[in-house]
Amino acid sequence: MYAAAFKAFTQLWTPPFRSVLFRSFGLTVVLLIVAIVAIQTAFGALVALPGWVEWMIQIVGGLGLFVGSVFLIAPITSLIAGLYLDDIASHVERSDYSEEPPGRPLGALEGLGISLKFGLVVIAVNIGVLFLLLLPGINIMAFFLANGYLLGREYFELAAMRYMEPREARALRRANRVRVLLSGFAIAGMVSIPLLNLLTPLFATAFMVHTVKGVLAQRRR
Repeated sequence: MYAAAFKAFTQLWTPPFRSVLFRSFGLTVVLLIVAIVAIQTAFGALVALPGWVEWMIQIVGGLGLFVGSVFLIAPITSLIAGLYLDDIASHVERSDYSEEPPGRPLGALEGLGISLKFGLVVIAVNIGVLFLLLLPGINIMAFFLANGYLLGREYFELAAMRYMEPREARALRRANRVRVLLSGFAIAGMVSIPLLNLLTPLFATAFMVHTVKGVLAQRRR
């Protein structure tokens, strides 16, 4: 697992990945800004306070949202996972598994549809986790448990569906649930690091392609 994570992280900076890197990074930043502006606008519309109080809230809120962006990145990365799956997976297959048949492209619409459905679940769960911010220790544990499970599950199944039917991909995940969960914790760890977490969609996709390939190789032995 550690070898797969390290390989995926180092591949992000190689020439074949750069084009996708910039596109994914840009879209993640745009969606994050939209989410932050939407939250601030909704709060301002619902709560009427004196001008100086609102000014102070904006300053403090801006800092809070920077920290809170850690919680926003998880659902955002789920929403855009399907957009770049085929590009990243193809790069990984050509560079590390060229002797094996390439996977079946999911297509942007199919991948996006799956990501949207799963992204709504991640959003709902992270809203619940946000309510635990006032409970030190518990909130961190809840964040890693929830996002480790959800992100690991989503990215593993998306990667596995390049090589098998969705039903088989779910069965493969359940058969390797411990490995998938631990891999999900690695993705959640990257999500928790500000700025670096903007690269989560690329890292998680490459990481899970390596993970699925490793699982399939073990099954063939």
